[in-house]
Amino acid sequence: MATKIISLEAENVKRLKAVHITPSENGLTIIGGNNKQGKTSVLDAIACALGGAKYKPSDLTRKGSVIPARIRLELSNGLVVERKGKNAALTVTDPAGRKGGQTILDEIIETMALDLPKFMAASDKAKADTLLRIIGVGDQLARLEHDEKDTYNERLYVGRDADKKEKAAELMTAYNDVPAELISVADLIKEQQEILARNGRNEEFRQKASELEKKEALAWERVTLAQAELEKAQARLEELTKEFNEISEEKEAAFFNASKLEDESTAEIEERIANIEETNRRIRANLDKERAKDEAKQLRSKYNNLTSELESIRKAKADLLNGADLPLPGLSVEDGVLTYNGQKWDCMSGAEQLIVATSIVRKLNPECGFVLMDKLEQMDLGTLKEFSDWLEREGLQVIATRVSTGPECAVIIEDGTSTQMQTPEPEPNYDEF
Repeated sequence: MATKIISLEAENVKRLKAVHITPSENGLTIIGGNNKQGKTSVLDAIACALGGAKYKPSDLTRKGSVIPARIRLELSNGLVVERKGKNAALTVTDPAGRKGGQTILDEIIETMALDLPKFMAASDKAKADTLLRIIGVGDQLARLEHDEKDTYNERLYVGRDADKKEKAAELMTAYNDVPAELISVADLIKEQQEILARNGRNEEFRQKASELEKKEALAWERVTLAQAELEKAQARLEELTKEFNEISEEKEAAFFNASKLEDESTAEIEERIANIEETNRRIRANLDKERAKDEAKQLRSKYNNLTSELESIRKAKADLLNGADLPLPGLSVEDGVLTYNGQKWDCMSGAEQLIVATSIVRKLNPECGFVLMDKLEQMDLGTLKEFSDWLEREGLQVIATRVSTGPECAVIIEDGTSTQMQTPEPEPNYDEF
């Protein structure tokens, strides 16, 4: 059961002469009054009584008083806390009458409950660090945020490179009328030489056919001469006739083969050799464009992989915080900053800020069921009611000061003395009669 303040008695403490306050067990107890009447001195008295030496004012006793300061607090766990005298000597008495000291109080009192403005005035990072420390995920979240930042930056640079490559590839010229690979001059010359060699062989066939034609003419001449000496050279005639017939057949075959031969033109290859530099320039342009597109594709793939990695890290962060034992639903840490329902501290309402701060104080030490707050005059009555209703639901006790003497105040301090306001009686329900 969380410890709360049952009653406070303070005499000759700072501006206080004699104050007796019984705060509400749950909800908001506002100590009102005009300026310089002693409202803040009430909170200082409680902090001094419970917090120890570091909360003791340099001059605790009321100015002009010959009677030493005295503070007496009764707590809901049965402890009675008293500080008396010039040095504010401490006595802690338990329900069995046993005496104790500051160590007992340190176990049940959360120091931030005595000095909430210190938390509320802290930087956004300090607030976030406090929350992460009490839920025990600070180191894990820091590692995830470090990984998230590195991955985000790497993805940013890769994305920029991918954009540049894609734009560069888009602007590069491409040609559709050229081969995919570069052309070799040596290959073209070799092809030309092969054609010339075949044409040379064709010319040899033609020359041979021409020579055979000449031989035929000579042979015919010899046949003519031989006919004149037919009787004398019949044997020679037959021989020559046979030779003639063989030569004629060979000639006919040669001319027949030669008639089918066609010389191949080297004009196309010569033109290709003449234009090879321009052709290869276009091929290189196509290859460069393809390489640029491929590099852009690889960078885009890497960018998408980094995006998936970044989303995984962010999900791990969300899962880490969602699985943590947070002091208040809606609390989180985003980019190292405390948020509540998605809003940063400076975008929260006054009531939301008080709810967040009070929840964190309670989480720091669940045994401490109360919080002290100063200067609530900056909040309108609607905000105060909203905050008070939340405290009631959560079973928390807040003792606060406000420059006011209105009905929202439970206690009015005037010239160092207290007046406990009476709770108005509820109007009768006439429907019951």
